[in-house]
Amino acid sequence: MAYKCKNCGYTSVEWLGRCPKCGDWDSFRQKESEEDSGSEALVDESPKPLSEISFDSKKRIPTGIGEFDRVLGGGLIPGSVTLLGGDPGIGKSTILLQAATNIAKRGKVLYISGEESSKQLKMRAERLNLTADDLIIYSGQSLENAISHLHDLDPLCVVVDSIQSLQRPGNSSSLGSTKQVRELGREFTRLAKKKEIATILIGHITKSGDFSGPKTIEHLVDSTIYFEGKRDKNVRLMRPTKNRFGSTRLLGLFQMTEQGLQEILNPSQFFAKKNGHSTQKGTTTVCTVEGTRPILVEIQALVTPSNSGGSAQRRTTGLDYNRTSLLFAVIQKQLGINLQEFDIYLNVVGGFRVEETAADLGIVSAILSSFQDRKIGSQTVIIGEVGLSGEVRPVKNLKSRVNEAEKLGYMKALIPESHEKSNDLATNLDLQPVGNLADVTTELELR
Repeated sequence: MAYKCKNCGYTSVEWLGRCPKCGDWDSFRQKESEEDSGSEALVDESPKPLSEISFDSKKRIPTGIGEFDRVLGGGLIPGSVTLLGGDPGIGKSTILLQAATNIAKRGKVLYISGEESSKQLKMRAERLNLTADDLIIYSGQSLENAISHLHDLDPLCVVVDSIQSLQRPGNSSSLGSTKQVRELGREFTRLAKKKEIATILIGHITKSGDFSGPKTIEHLVDSTIYFEGKRDKNVRLMRPTKNRFGSTRLLGLFQMTEQGLQEILNPSQFFAKKNGHSTQKGTTTVCTVEGTRPILVEIQALVTPSNSGGSAQRRTTGLDYNRTSLLFAVIQKQLGINLQEFDIYLNVVGGFRVEETAADLGIVSAILSSFQDRKIGSQTVIIGEVGLSGEVRPVKNLKSRVNEAEKLGYMKALIPESHEKSNDLATNLDLQPVGNLADVTTELELR
């Protein structure tokens, strides 16, 4: 005989007073007596030869938000289930209310809200100037009532905000528990497949940044999307980690405004507003690639003598601290520049976060520009990874980076020397190949 925790699903061969996983007291029940409401199969068809299987091509349902559709692969698929997660207050409910209003112009949309009242949603809709007669709001936490309304309305799309806020009446599991989330995930997935309804589930995020609840939910759904950003910044990123109907190498960019989330149609112009004409010392422009999308961003550096009397200060915003620490060491070792007595502050303009190593050369150039108190030539974009011995290493997608810089009016680009003879780089930019940091300081006159 086995016992199972009703809260988190932990299984034990003997009864325990307290669950060792979730810490809940008196939560163990006999596993045989536990109701398995998710036992119904999601898909149950008779076996057929592959050659005899026919299907109708599914027409995607556009959300009316271009960046959202981009991440989805062109829109929602009827019968698909999408899991959207993000930190509290990041804008998940806002963007889905905007999308639901747009989809409601094509057919009925059921918005199931277990966290906000219908009046709260109405207030948000009025603030965002949203209206739709076929957007049906159900505010409540009863799964049975939500499913009943779904059967009655037979909507084109269903939005569940959030999956942790609903519960089956009489269920012994606590709200938001592992068992409850698993059951709801299976139920909505089964209904979506059976009735060909495009379904979007909002899921809570843990402190580690993962979806709360069992991994089973992420395996069940067709797409998992993370909505990222900081509440004190107005930039939001939508990034897929799973997509059965499209690529995961895509990125959606938004700006939070008083009118809701607005698409950033030209990220490079947004994050590199000066377009290479900056006259500030310690400022460089780099080109990073998010998924398949090249984006030009500005990196600022401030190097100033330390007055703390102890160890020098190191601060980064929008950059990986460990990577920048490595670059500080490379500068000191390979260029013989002592930075130990200087405070160094690095910032990515616009609230963007740069994670790839192709920005290394731009970071180093910004630091040297501020340290030497010299400007870097205008209309210059800097691309390259820096190795531990000071060599400039090649980067992927160089062609798309160079084309993006040329499109925005840049005139010059520093690129890794290994790309010098590439026939793919057909561009009007003045390409300056560099092999190591010494070449960079010579080319940019930073010595």
